[in-house]
Amino acid sequence: MNDRIYIVTGAAGFLGGTVCRQLIERGERVRAFVLPNDPAAKYIPDGAEVVYGDLCDRESLEKLYTVSEGVKSVVLHIASIVTVDPDFSRKVMDVNVGGTENIIDMCLSHPECEKLVYCSSTGAIPEVPKGRRITEVDFFDEDKVEGCYSMSKALATQAVLDAVKERGLNACVVHPSGIMGPEDFAVGETTGTLIKIIAGEMPMGISGTFNLCDVRDLAAGTISAADRGRRGECYILGNDAIGFRDFCRIVAEEADCKAPKAFLPTAAANLIAKLSEMSAKKTGKKPLMTTFSVYNLARNNEFDSSKARRELGYKTRSYKETIHDEIAWLKASGKIA
Repeated sequence: MNDRIYIVTGAAGFLGGTVCRQLIERGERVRAFVLPNDPAAKYIPDGAEVVYGDLCDRESLEKLYTVSEGVKSVVLHIASIVTVDPDFSRKVMDVNVGGTENIIDMCLSHPECEKLVYCSSTGAIPEVPKGRRITEVDFFDEDKVEGCYSMSKALATQAVLDAVKERGLNACVVHPSGIMGPEDFAVGETTGTLIKIIAGEMPMGISGTFNLCDVRDLAAGTISAADRGRRGECYILGNDAIGFRDFCRIVAEEADCKAPKAFLPTAAANLIAKLSEMSAKKTGKKPLMTTFSVYNLARNNEFDSSKARRELGYKTRSYKETIHDEIAWLKASGKIA
């Protein structure tokens, strides 16, 4: 009998679902935590036990954590609200920060819980000037990062580290950068961009860079953190930065389509984003682009994953391979022709 169970929050999400699949493939018991009535629950892999609940509902978390006598648990806390809206959101803070505080409390109140792996974000780490690679830090200040999402992840990460130092929690943290790859059933922002490029619906791009990882590599790195991550340590799970122009070129080659013909400077894009956000507040419609999205293209996106490679055995595949595999999946799933 397998005497350990892996509890995965955000299991219906892109990364959480891939983590579940990889754990099941290696023969582990998996308990998947999913919001009630989440339509993406149907994509959770067979073999996972599904528990419905809410990070902000302590009663549902108690059900999630309860295991049979003699069974140990490892928690991979991946669930969060991701937003490109830079403005403060009470809901984002309640879920990303308050929900993580609830997870911490539950881990500490259940002695059978052996370890917590918290999935933070590279956005929680303060940016450094271009020309330098961004490395792990040991303190997180929400006032040194941009946008509500990054602020929430900085606060939640510090809550985990405080619990390690002050309350004896056995936990480590992973910081994924951007995410892409096959089996993005909910069609996240990067996959949506990929589809627009292939469909010829993006005549103009934005100059700048981003840092994207294959979801399969991020999942493997997160699981490895559960296996090998040291208590109180943080690990960046990133890739090489890539220019948006180069990204579009690879997509065009792999999908046999045309790349955007022009790329807008980030300064001009930021002005358009500000006007778009102002208009959106008046009309209630989604802005064409946000200042936070433009910031993420203009900022330093060079992250140093050497610590994760050294201690976790973290590996990344090429952008070409990931884009090739994602396009094949998009075609097979009928999302593109």
